[in-house]
Amino acid sequence: MCGINVILGQDPQNRIQSMMDATAHRGPDHSAFCQVEEGLFFAGNRLKILDLSDKSNQPLWTEKKDAVLIWNGAIYNYQDLRNQLIDWGYHFSTHSDSEVLLYWLQHHGEQGIKSLKGMFALAFADLKKNSLIIARDPSGEKPLYYTQENETWLFSSECKPIQNVLQSKSSINIGQFPFYFYLRHTLPDQTFFRGIQQFPIGTSWTMDLKGKNWKENSLSLSKTLKGNISHTHFEELLKEAVLKNFHADSNIGVMLSGGADSSLLYALWYEETGIQLPTFTVHFEEKLQKKYADPLFVGKYFKKYPSLQHTIDISLQSIQDNWKKYIQSLDQPIGDSAGMLTWMIAKEASKEVKVLISGAGADELFGGYNRHKAYLAYIQHPKFWLNLKKSNIAKFLPANWRKMIQSIEEDPRETYFQMAALVSMPKELIQKLELIYPNEEGLLKNALSWDRKFYLVNDILKIHDNACMAHGIEGRSPYLDTEIVELSQQLSETEHRELIGKKWIKLSLEQRNLGFIGKRQKLGFGLPLEEWFLRKEFRNWVFGPIQAMEKEWGSFFPKEMRNLASNPSKAKGRLFLQIWNLFLLASWLEENN
Repeated sequence: MCGINVILGQDPQNRIQSMMDATAHRGPDHSAFCQVEEGLFFAGNRLKILDLSDKSNQPLWTEKKDAVLIWNGAIYNYQDLRNQLIDWGYHFSTHSDSEVLLYWLQHHGEQGIKSLKGMFALAFADLKKNSLIIARDPSGEKPLYYTQENETWLFSSECKPIQNVLQSKSSINIGQFPFYFYLRHTLPDQTFFRGIQQFPIGTSWTMDLKGKNWKENSLSLSKTLKGNISHTHFEELLKEAVLKNFHADSNIGVMLSGGADSSLLYALWYEETGIQLPTFTVHFEEKLQKKYADPLFVGKYFKKYPSLQHTIDISLQSIQDNWKKYIQSLDQPIGDSAGMLTWMIAKEASKEVKVLISGAGADELFGGYNRHKAYLAYIQHPKFWLNLKKSNIAKFLPANWRKMIQSIEEDPRETYFQMAALVSMPKELIQKLELIYPNEEGLLKNALSWDRKFYLVNDILKIHDNACMAHGIEGRSPYLDTEIVELSQQLSETEHRELIGKKWIKLSLEQRNLGFIGKRQKLGFGLPLEEWFLRKEFRNWVFGPIQAMEKEWGSFFPKEMRNLASNPSKAKGRLFLQIWNLFLLASWLEENN
């Protein structure tokens, strides 16, 4: 259930089938489209996860043919909703969450969306009520894009199906080049195709079946405390989230990095069930093992929590061999090397599983990034750090310390933007970001909320979805279970400061004699770019496309971006991240221009 397409308006050339065909990789088990009524067309691609019978194929109609659903995702509380519907007299012909969602929306309409706990992008049409609902989940786990061409609306799980069928092809959205250069992705409402936008997270649109009487509704999460705020309560919620996210009628695997987040997820699963699952761990060449030590930590971990282990060898050569196919599968450019690495893992995992679990979201919810610790140090003693920056001592310090000190500004918001950016951003971009920055009850909570709604959605979740879906796999993230996210939001500013560095997760690991994982230095998930950048074959591979891109597109780049693109060989220090950023963009533009 992983690819959806909607046309609201005229479709004289059967464009809905073309859109459906373009998202077939997202749902390789079944594809179909239908005309809901005049001027409304649905298409769905299904990846069979729950109830493997054809009765759950999409578009999914009610028995009376008076309502129809297409959607992408998973509803983790569907069994509770199903029981309520049965009490109200509903009967089911499948065991899927799709049929439950169909009748739940028919019964409740748009208000029913607020009861859903899971990840979703959906389109639902009720013919009796003359109502169309389009919605996306509050955590933005599932993508959804749209555009309006004359009087016709087009919606899709990816941008390319829309771009492919537009009568006037969208040009490249050059206004997103600056944001991409500094942040690795576009603004949250934009894409790299002009006129094609991202559907807002945590939002539903309702209208009649002609697209009239349109209104927007927020799907904000609950702020009512359920249970005590404690480590014990957190672990109970996470255990429930694991059991729900790991539930499927198809094979499930886990991306196991040997880091804190994924290690705790698999440990909770194994303790509850005793069932070994396929796990997938990256292995770089031996000389990089000291720094990129995932297999070493996973090896110690397996002594207590065994799995059906898969080690995926990654080398510069293997990345080069797969680069063309990766770029062809990339719906939007995101300059994070974790995207390519996840794609390689998903390629191997697809031989055996249809669901791939990751630890995404834990850092954003519970302050796991190094920048969170740095920002907390700043907001606790801002004058000290401002004076330290004025002293010019930064130029004598290691790169990470230099980056932190150079990020310090009098405005806490601006400071956090600079800490999160790859390199220092110009004021005019920061002013645009400030318009969408959270304004909640505390400085650290604002920063975490920004990462959850901005960075997590537009980088981490998007590359995970894209990489998995390219190989017909559904990605799931138990840390983004509704109750876990609500718990994080209910923590006060003081509590977040006390728990910085994912203390609850690390405490859970310590209680299982896995403290060595919790104490592991935070490195981040991605390719060994710093080391590869020193190799001539890597530089020869990436420099040429970057310089070619600058010749064609450089006049639209901000000055710093153009200077680096025209002379990539002059990159030093942390700029190896920017080089990869530019190389990926150059490859994507060549493929998609």
